Amino acid sequence: MKRKPSSRKPAPAANAPQPDAEAIDPQLFAANMALASDLWQRITQEVAAHSLSKPVTLGHTDPLSMAESFLHTARNVSIDPAKLANAQLGLIGEHVKLWQWWTGQMLGREEAPYVEAAPRDRRFSNASWANGALFDYIKQNYLVNARWMEDLVTQVDGLDDATRRKLSFFTRQFIDAASPSNFLLTNPEVMARMIESNGESVVSGLRQFLADLEKSDGALRISMTDETAFTLGKNIAATPGSVVYENELMQLIQYAPATEKVHKVPILIVPAWINKYYILDLTAERSFAKWLTEQGYTVFILSWANPDETLARKTFEDYLSEGPLAALDVIENITKSKQTALAGYCLGGTLTAITLAYLRGIGEEDRIASATYFTTLIDFSEAGDLSVFIDDTQLDALEGRMRERGYLEASEMATTFNMLRANDLIWSFVVNNYLLGKHPFPFDLLYWNADATRMPATMHAFYLRNMYQKNNLVKPGGITLLDMPINVTKIETPSYILATREDHIAPWKSTYAATQVYDGPVTFTLADSGHVAGVINPPVKNKYCYWTNAKLSPKAEDWFDKATEHVGSWWPHWEQWQRKLAGPKVPARKPGNARYKPIEPAPGRYAKVRT
Repeated sequence: MKRKPSSRKPAPAANAPQPDAEAIDPQLFAANMALASDLWQRITQEVAAHSLSKPVTLGHTDPLSMAESFLHTARNVSIDPAKLANAQLGLIGEHVKLWQWWTGQMLGREEAPYVEAAPRDRRFSNASWANGALFDYIKQNYLVNARWMEDLVTQVDGLDDATRRKLSFFTRQFIDAASPSNFLLTNPEVMARMIESNGESVVSGLRQFLADLEKSDGALRISMTDETAFTLGKNIAATPGSVVYENELMQLIQYAPATEKVHKVPILIVPAWINKYYILDLTAERSFAKWLTEQGYTVFILSWANPDETLARKTFEDYLSEGPLAALDVIENITKSKQTALAGYCLGGTLTAITLAYLRGIGEEDRIASATYFTTLIDFSEAGDLSVFIDDTQLDALEGRMRERGYLEASEMATTFNMLRANDLIWSFVVNNYLLGKHPFPFDLLYWNADATRMPATMHAFYLRNMYQKNNLVKPGGITLLDMPINVTKIETPSYILATREDHIAPWKSTYAATQVYDGPVTFTLADSGHVAGVINPPVKNKYCYWTNAKLSPKAEDWFDKATEHVGSWWPHWEQWQRKLAGPKVPARKPGNARYKPIEPAPGRYAKVRT
């Protein structure tokens, strides 16, 4: 196979730019290594103390489920040993070619790398991976093996789709974990920093590792940001407002107006209860709630409770009745508006669709002027990698664990989502915090991401079984809530659906499927980036882009092929759509009224409960 000549200079035999040997203090280095040894002993003791008292889990899944997938695959592979032998010979051939490349590098020959990482793979972006032939070889050796393993699992015969998806997912987890970037002795950047700092980076990394173990009761909750840099109500979740109503499951926040006049129709935002509501009220320049008030809207938002064992028996029905339905009554009383606009995010968007279907069933759909869905699944037939976690074996195990506590641990939910993007949300922080010994950077979005919430056992089991596993929501009458068969296909409310192109939780093509479900007029917009960054994209940042196409083809690919790309944030595009359905301007409304007096300032007590 011919390769284009590389403009890169031949890599020297040295592995990476080495610090001056005279700059290394042997005594200081030895002292730091002794301290590192003591820290490692404490870490080992901490892990051992908790591993005996807690079952081993990995997010939603059970390790036995992973083993079952690989054993099933091994049986199928053994049926055709010739195919496996050919695959192994192919791998040997790849390594022979890689060895020939490396030999050429050592002899000073200019040649492009045998294999290169994907353009967006940031694990090997540091120049030190290419500045020395040894580490370049280690990197490419890993990439060759990773590509071979990924190809191999796709070629195994006799696997059903669910097993193949599970096998592929867990294989990627293994491949990501085995990257040479994740180990001290095979990461040139880590090695250089260790020497330059006389081993202080190793001590710093182990201290952070031990601190993360201790604060998470041995479960290792990796610090993704400087959590001391943010305080709710001061520099995050700080848009002025008041809690005007509360029940066991939620507090209703009404934000203070930012304009003298506002649109008559208020907006109720329904966030997911997997994380805190303030993803939509981060720092001032990134707060969607603050931006809405500045556009002249009366904005309400649900701040969900962080459940403990006392709320174990709360059902999906309870989240419907004590969530948006209760909030709508309060909002109508405060604003005197007969209509409210709903905007749901992720699971909150699923609940928004259910709310609309329920209101239509009881003849009150006119109470909703418009519905917005941010990265929301309605049709769960193609739920992406999350479907890996919802077979009967894993759900039975999960429900057993939830019954013991009454809820799903927040850390388990967080780990599950982080596994969907392991290199970005797990291993990059392992390298930065523990191997390089650097402290996490203050970042409001990652602070929110670490502020996960528990899930009540009864509600969560219903959600996983009926939505993800059985896809009952798109079946007319497939689920019944509050004695009402839910039929989302009859929703006639004008809808705006936002998906994000790199979404790992609600894949955009699956989100697009809702355009073929609702009866009413639908506007679909696709934003660049992922599940969170694609949504939280304020106009002042002018980042990413979005696509629009008024013709909603049956297939998502056809829609995208003819879509128009726009530079910048989708927020103004949505606001133009929302403005047409928001009614005339009226005098601005202060939070609460005589009946619903402000209880406490936003963000309220519920948002401050951490797990």
